[in-house]
Amino acid sequence: MPTANDTLPRRGIAASDIFQLLRGGEPKSRSELASSTGMARSTIADRLEVLTDLGLIAPIADGRSTGGRPAVRVALVPDSRLILAADLGARHARVAVANLLNEPLASSEASIRISGGPEETLQTVLSMADELLAEVGRSREDLMAVGLGLPGPVHFETGRPSRPPIMPGWDNYDVPGWFRRHISVPVLVDNDVNIMARGEYSQLDDHIEHFLFVKVATGIGAGIISGGTLQRGAQGIAGDIGHIRVTSGDGIFCHCGNEGCLEAVASGAAVARQLQSSGYEGVESSRDVVRLVDSGDLTAIQAVRQAGRALGEVLSASINFLNPQVISAGGMMAAAGEHLLAGVREVVYQRGMPLATQNLDISPARISREAGLLGASLLALDHALSPEGLNALTAHPASG
Repeated sequence: MPTANDTLPRRGIAASDIFQLLRGGEPKSRSELASSTGMARSTIADRLEVLTDLGLIAPIADGRSTGGRPAVRVALVPDSRLILAADLGARHARVAVANLLNEPLASSEASIRISGGPEETLQTVLSMADELLAEVGRSREDLMAVGLGLPGPVHFETGRPSRPPIMPGWDNYDVPGWFRRHISVPVLVDNDVNIMARGEYSQLDDHIEHFLFVKVATGIGAGIISGGTLQRGAQGIAGDIGHIRVTSGDGIFCHCGNEGCLEAVASGAAVARQLQSSGYEGVESSRDVVRLVDSGDLTAIQAVRQAGRALGEVLSASINFLNPQVISAGGMMAAAGEHLLAGVREVVYQRGMPLATQNLDISPARISREAGLLGASLLALDHALSPEGLNALTAHPASG
């Protein structure tokens, strides 16, 4: 026989099933919900009460009438709770606050040093979050979940980085635990390329199910979506293409300790080093490389195109394995535009299997700069509004 403690989770799960029909923001009547779910109207009323008590839905005024008493319609209250999203790179932190329709309410960006360690970096993110919440007149108590992307391998189940090459001091650090000491909500942590892939994928046509997102910046990585599902692999390092050996990398050692890694020859930092060795001064980052390309510097253009060829070598093998419909390139080096992708296409179409490449779309990301924040908020939102997330919310009601 169920106990009192059993009742709330059971009701919460059923309420969550109904809530999925309201997540898009379109108002629905009890009759419409009963028709969609097969539940009795009395059961629907009970489940709606749970969601109303949580502040997630509310009755709305409706001008519809069929001649009788107007039907009571309910809808999502988008701003009842908020989502905090953060996208961290080697040198940047982007933070945003969004509502339950994943509409951004406020965002900001700051320069950071991810190599400065987790405490320094995460405190910066939290301070940025507090400023954004104050900007929209809310507080930490209004948050429902946190989504965070990190520029290195992450064990998704624990949210802990796993030997990230450019993040000294972060290995196995309890990132979710640090946040929960300050914000009592679920914290979802993933690799930055995975969240960028998720954000970019949300902007593609519905028929696209097989997608590869490639980030080329200080490091190089890929986010893999197959069958419409993000693939992380057993330990969360699926898509770590930056440490695959390429033929042009002979004699060049990577910071991971191996020789000939793609990242050692084709990342923004690697191209900057190549230009430095050619006598260019003040070229230290991807941004500096792109600035030279934009100015029409032929040496920089040639270096970027050669980086594209090295990337194309790895992608041609990936295409034969994964057979994506679309490959999107993001990250700061992708801002070099067609010069990078020309090198990629040159090798991919030469080495890829014709059946895999005949309809393949290789193009710049549609929302490269915003993809990480969008993906991080989607990650947090999907968890927060899941049955598990809604049940957890009953123990953490809105502050009003």
